[in-house]
Amino acid sequence: MISQDDLELLELIKNPATKDKGFKMLMEKYQRRVYGIIRKIVVIHEDADDVLQNTFLKAYRNIRKFKEESSLFTWLYRIATNESLNFLEKKKKYYFLPLTDHQKVMEDYLDSSPYINGDDIQRSLQKIMLKLPEKQRLVFNLKYYEELSYEEISQITDTSIGALKASYHHAVKKIENHIKTEGIQGL
Repeated sequence: MISQDDLELLELIKNPATKDKGFKMLMEKYQRRVYGIIRKIVVIHEDADDVLQNTFLKAYRNIRKFKEESSLFTWLYRIATNESLNFLEKKKKYYFLPLTDHQKVMEDYLDSSPYINGDDIQRSLQKIMLKLPEKQRLVFNLKYYEELSYEEISQITDTSIGALKASYHHAVKKIENHIKTEGIQGL
């Protein structure tokens, strides 16, 4: 269901005289949350910035196609998720990186980046999550970190609620197994 705030933003965006102002307000409202999910998928800050820019460019170009069947937030997250996954695929193909090599690059980034803040436990959890299949990692991030309902995640990913529950359950079990086998304290 679309909120009154989103309806007001859409009115501004649909009016040619206020389109840019409305879109700027849309970005200010959702940029931080959209960046957060992108960052959890692509990991590297500079890549997340690129994907965030592409997400809002795509939203700007396609705002007239928004059907108002979901919230703007859900629509933006769906664009961001697709852009993030497409970005990772292109990056792997461009650099001819097998999945394990790309995973190693992201793990190294977690260890050395000044943009990653958090304690060792948080870094360990992020590294474990990199070992999950992309779909499970995405569902885990949306459910655990973003605290979205399965209904919202279903709209974002275009996946059935049953499949999402299964993905989340498998992700949690894999994370628990890694914690047990790697002996990470505090998780």
